Amino acid sequence: QVQLAESGGGLVQAGGSLRLACQATGGTFTQYAMGWFREAPGNERQFVAATSWDGTKTTYADSVKGRFTMTRDNSKWLVYLEMNSLKPEDTAVYYCVADPSDMVLEGRTSPCYPWGPGTQVTVSS
Repeated sequence: QVQLAESGGGLVQAGGSLRLACQATGGTFTQYAMGWFREAPGNERQFVAATSWDGTKTTYADSVKGRFTMTRDNSKWLVYLEMNSLKPEDTAVYYCVADPSDMVLEGRTSPCYPWGPGTQVTVSS
């Protein structure tokens, strides 16, 4: 089974940019669609973006569409989340997930699938 580790989080001012990365190890990376979710204090974990196993299909939450871009590099077992025009409401812990189905492309996934430990993103106003 694949293991995941996120990186790239930090503190940024509103309007700024960050690029998150999720490194996969073990398992077979191309067996998985990949997703990004985020969880702010007191809120449920919410869908951010997802991409198919080959990167040809990508979906986004309405709240980030046009500002965030998700890509994957299957040669390096990496997925990225480029975040631009950041807003204070984007503040959250960001998690990547490896989904062996395509359900994540619909914004849904399972807690039983492999998740990373998360990386904190804080956007100051």
